[in-house]
Amino acid sequence: MARNSHPAEFRHKIVELFKGGRSIKSIADEYGMARRTVAMYIKQADIDSGIRSDGLTSLEHDELTSLRRENRRLKLEAEILSKAAAWFAREAETIPSKSSDS
Repeated sequence: MARNSHPAEFRHKIVELFKGGRSIKSIADEYGMARRTVAMYIKQADIDSGIRSDGLTSLEHDELTSLRRENRRLKLEAEILSKAAAWFAREAETIPSKSSDS
């Protein structure tokens, strides 16, 4: 599911129409949207404004997404470093040590 498939201004307009007394069905029909999408925009607006507390705010969701992305990157970097360290350790064992017995 694509998050925020409509621009923020559009979502705000949908929420304002609902708060102005329009039904979810009439808004969805007028704009060719699923009623569930309209309801989700209204719910998210209520969460963002503090009316509801049963979900993440948009800022929290964006931060969580960013942190998950960073966590994946850091795990990948750690895996690469671990493999590189193991490779260098193997290489160090195969190089004959220099002796001064000449």
